[in-house]
Amino acid sequence: MEKQILQFLIPGIGLISGLIATYVSLQNRALLAEVRRELAELENRLMLRINGTYVRGSECQLREALIQERIDAFMDGKNRNAAGG
Repeated sequence: MEKQILQFLIPGIGLISGLIATYVSLQNRALLAEVRRELAELENRLMLRINGTYVRGSECQLREALIQERIDAFMDGKNRNAAGG
């Protein structure tokens, strides 16, 4: 009688243990996926904030060149007015 109980009890315990391990593994995967998604969202928000706050170096060079062209055009206009007037 005890031998029959042990024949069912031991595999039953193994089956239950395997099911619990599978459940915990799935929970860990779900948690890891959620953390990765939140990390990606945080990284995206951080990049948007950085790009919105700081101007890239090439944009600064273009702005500087445009300002210099405007100053040069303004000075040429002033020189022409001074020479003609």
